Amino acid sequence: MREALFVKQNSGKWRSYEQQQTASPDELAERFIDITNDLAYAKTFYPQSKTTAYLNGLASVLHQSIYKNKKEDTNRFLTFWKFELPLLFHTYRRQLLYSLIFFLVFCAIGVLSAKYDDTFVRLILGDGYVNMTNENIAKGDPFGVYKQQGPVEMFFKIAANNTYVALLMFVSGIFFCIGPVFFMLKNGIMIGSFEYYFFSKGLGMESILVIWIHGTLEISAIIIAGGAGLVLGHGLLFPKTYTRFEAFKNSAKDGTKIALGLVPIILLAAFFEGFVTRYTNMPAWLSISILAGSLLFIVWYVIIYPSKIFKRNQFSQA
Repeated sequence: MREALFVKQNSGKWRSYEQQQTASPDELAERFIDITNDLAYAKTFYPQSKTTAYLNGLASVLHQSIYKNKKEDTNRFLTFWKFELPLLFHTYRRQLLYSLIFFLVFCAIGVLSAKYDDTFVRLILGDGYVNMTNENIAKGDPFGVYKQQGPVEMFFKIAANNTYVALLMFVSGIFFCIGPVFFMLKNGIMIGSFEYYFFSKGLGMESILVIWIHGTLEISAIIIAGGAGLVLGHGLLFPKTYTRFEAFKNSAKDGTKIALGLVPIILLAAFFEGFVTRYTNMPAWLSISILAGSLLFIVWYVIIYPSKIFKRNQFSQA
């Protein structure tokens, strides 16, 4: 759709949102979703236009109105998960893709380094962990590390640590995207060498069936957190038609929503690691079901569902 037609079809609605104030939380939420949808469309097809800048300002005003309203919107929570966060995933799909690519490349570096350097695994994972795992392998329980703590204690410890790491990865994007890439490097090399270690011991498939029960969601959260960090840095590096400060504020707001949206995924991964992964002898079909379910959920919620919402909105505006 040409920009002129897009503006003509929606300008009346936009003016009414500006001129006709409302105190209804439900109405404010509906307006915000509507404007956010229009903004996502404009960012995609007219990224450097005045229309996009105008919609961004209008969305900011509506956002402030929602949070200044003292009456709680009972649907706000559902709105965020059902529309707002998925649309952010679609809007910043390139940053998420870059984060995934960085992670996979660094994983490959970890695998190759571990393969051609016998000391690399100990350098990355530490002598203590390697020695303990070697002892567990000798005892016939290679993944005994997941049974050393009680499930509740393990859950809270892992959830707190992974939430901290994800938020740190996001905040590090303020250093012009260098921070998230560094964390991708660190985590990717560690995962690559970690998996190569078990494959070199003839435990590759078993490690996948056990460790990736929680690792599927955990690593997905790390990759998305890296993408949120790239979103944060993107505003500083590529302000486009905005001032650098305004672009940074916008990217910081969107990146924060993505980072905070990861918390339930991190908590679920911590639940799996604390309460489920310890059952290292569970049937293969059950392990595969958890793995496949986790992966399908991530692919659906981060890629497929956001694309469907965007196309539906685009069709309604055509």
